[in-house]
Amino acid sequence: MIDLSRRRLLATGATLAAVSAMPGVVTRVFAQAPKEKVKAAFVYVGPVGDFGWTFAHDQGRKYLVEKLGDKVETSFVENVAEGPDAERVIRQLAQAGNDIVFTTSFGFMQPTVKVAKQFPDVKFEHATGYMTAPNLGIYNSRFYEGRAVLGTIAAMMSKTGKGGYVASFPIPEVVMGINAFTLAARKVNPAFTTQVVWVNSWYDPAKEAQAASALIDQGADAITQHTDSPGPLQEAEKRGVIAFGQAWDMTSFAPNAHMTAIVDNWGPYYVEQIEKILAGTWKAGDVWAGMKEGEVAMAPFNAKMPEDVKAAAQKIVDETKAGTYKIFTGPIKDQSGAEKIAAGAEVPDADLLKMDWYVEGVAS
Repeated sequence: MIDLSRRRLLATGATLAAVSAMPGVVTRVFAQAPKEKVKAAFVYVGPVGDFGWTFAHDQGRKYLVEKLGDKVETSFVENVAEGPDAERVIRQLAQAGNDIVFTTSFGFMQPTVKVAKQFPDVKFEHATGYMTAPNLGIYNSRFYEGRAVLGTIAAMMSKTGKGGYVASFPIPEVVMGINAFTLAARKVNPAFTTQVVWVNSWYDPAKEAQAASALIDQGADAITQHTDSPGPLQEAEKRGVIAFGQAWDMTSFAPNAHMTAIVDNWGPYYVEQIEKILAGTWKAGDVWAGMKEGEVAMAPFNAKMPEDVKAAAQKIVDETKAGTYKIFTGPIKDQSGAEKIAAGAEVPDADLLKMDWYVEGVAS
């Protein structure tokens, strides 16, 4: 069952009317005129110092300022709880004269939709959600492409054949990442297994570290995470196993353990959207970008990584960018060992976005 959290699915008959048909499909045009300067605000679920998800978005904001200078004025609110508090913050930002408000967590979806209806002259963009409106666009990133790179490295370097996954909430985005990691690992070692520990939080360094420790105690010697603090990496560093960062390069926290990380490169997207507002051409769109577009990147490979592992990992990156490597292509079996996806068939985006099952090799 898919839980409710930052990027939870809340589809009902009432909400589906606002859903855009598919990723990449542009929705209705928002009436507007060119501007000389844009005022943009960002709403963050965690602290800018988490060095993960929120940190990556704030790096994107800083990149925006660097590129557009005095053509843009930005502000942000961090540590915004999902739910009523988010609605209050988003409304305040709309009232403050911002031209656009970026809300960067799935759990901000319903509050963003509600406020967007109340402020039809303000533009809104919501990260990782699925509901749109004339003045509300959505954007997402194919993080799972990077998870396949991590799975390849993990299987090639693991001595036990066991990976540990510190996970936040069992929602499609997280399930998708666990599956991509495991599928890629089992292409290298068909006996590889992924043990998952759920921490039910996006940012709780102590809890994340404890989860990593428990996984290592169970024999995992390759730790990855879909949580936002460097806690798991620091535990891996102490325990002498390899690990991977989340959303940004976390090498400084674990110089020996950190093999690489998925980097969420939001900056160019933010620049593109603000430039459209300046030109008067902004549209409420539905964007799901990945490695090909440069929105998903890999942090530098650790110098300690064997050359053949680096080569194999880079091959996944290169082929993903070229469109010749797609991790969710059959045959794929589910946890029970039954064929879920036939040989040669590719899981469509619509099914990925509601993924609620695990592949063979996942112990959740």
